Amino acid sequence: MGILSGNSKDEPLHYGEVFDIWSSSVKAKGCISVYRAYQYHAGDKDLKKILGDLINQAELEAEECDQILTHNGIAPSPTLPARPEAKLEEIPVGARITDQEIASLVATDTAASLVACSMVMGKSIRVDVGALFGKYHATKAALGLKILQMSKEKGWLVPPPLQIKRPELVEA
Repeated sequence: MGILSGNSKDEPLHYGEVFDIWSSSVKAKGCISVYRAYQYHAGDKDLKKILGDLINQAELEAEECDQILTHNGIAPSPTLPARPEAKLEEIPVGARITDQEIASLVATDTAASLVACSMVMGKSIRVDVGALFGKYHATKAALGLKILQMSKEKGWLVPPPLQIKRPELVEA
């Protein structure tokens, strides 16, 4: 048996795993802060619910990543200070982020997070790390689907150019 056998939580992390876990923790902590700001700007109750789900997921990810880092003797990044609460009606109209903008921003962020999770899964050699990011990937895919459905229902989705007329196939 070698160094990479047995309980994967007792195996050493390689430098890529350390960086990815640390970076994921930083990103999650940033999302908590930004998504809370989006919640203050959002007027739509469905959007606020999804933002709450995104915040809960980011809090879980930050906590789990920080636990792995700490267990392996690596200092996690500091937590950002709590954002003061703001009331939607107190935010000046010109400074307010619209619900459609928020939905687009969180959809793009969630899509980018799927790619990041896939990358971590692909280069992890510790099974627990790969599985953890697989779990995050599945949750983000479900949240992304909710965001897409909501954006379609509310008329917020701006689709890319659609191929309306397809070219006819020529048989050889």
